[in-house]
Amino acid sequence: MRFLVTGGAGFLGSALANRLASDGHEVRVLDDLSNGRQEQLHPAIVFTQGDVDDIPLLWSLLYDVDCVYHLAARVSVAESHLYPREYNRVNVGGTVSLMEAMRDTGVKRVVFTSSGAIYGRQIQQPVHETDPPNLDSPYAVSKWSAEQYIHTIGELWQIETVALRIFNAYGPRQSLPVSHAPVVPRFLQQTISGGSIVVFGDGSQTRDFVYVDDVVAALVSAATARQVNRQIINIGSGQETSINELINHIEKATGQSANCIYNRDKLGGVPRLAADISRAQRLLGFRPLTNLSMGLRLTLQEIQMTK
Repeated sequence: MRFLVTGGAGFLGSALANRLASDGHEVRVLDDLSNGRQEQLHPAIVFTQGDVDDIPLLWSLLYDVDCVYHLAARVSVAESHLYPREYNRVNVGGTVSLMEAMRDTGVKRVVFTSSGAIYGRQIQQPVHETDPPNLDSPYAVSKWSAEQYIHTIGELWQIETVALRIFNAYGPRQSLPVSHAPVVPRFLQQTISGGSIVVFGDGSQTRDFVYVDDVVAALVSAATARQVNRQIINIGSGQETSINELINHIEKATGQSANCIYNRDKLGGVPRLAADISRAQRLLGFRPLTNLSMGLRLTLQEIQMTK
């Protein structure tokens, strides 16, 4: 098959693009390199640096494509509080531009990477796709809005659409920006370097940490799965893990004690969040294969190899 992967030089995008290329597919990647690295990509991948909001560029890349994976996005909840206009421009405007370009070029399926952040604070856990969104950040608003756009435009122009709500993905090659770094690589790096881990609240808040290879497996399945049109599908481990439990797992993986500083004056986001993955199991044959202990060890190996 021929694929276009937007945001394909980022953490999830490059893992997906490399898997597709290794499987023998023709892969094109579009990325503005604001948070991606071209050198991570398989040599067979055709890379283009550019903006997902550039429709003429999209026309040229979408020619004869069978399926689009749309991962291009700004992805930090905290950063979205500071720059909501940029999150709207890229995450919403870029999605609309892509759908217009797909309509114009006749591409018939898009797999969109949405986010578990859309759920926000929910009374019952794990969260199911039928639970009403409780949007608490511009990032969550942008992802929910993009979902509505892909499904609405898809319905208007007979484009098959599926949105995967991905929870806390982690794994090798995940970037560690100076500000707003993801929790798993940040905690790992601070532990092995002897630094301090700052925990907001008391560390009892829970999240669903899902290993990158499991996310990629779900994405690959979504390209050809039947009966997924207009579906929203949770992709997580199905396991609820507190931040304190994550730290314990990291200490076991590294063999080092973590120096934790608890900032109880600042909340650590929603108190609980974990994915009900029964729909993914039914529609995609999804089975998470890498538990948190193994995933952290694999991530740690990559960090040590790149030192």
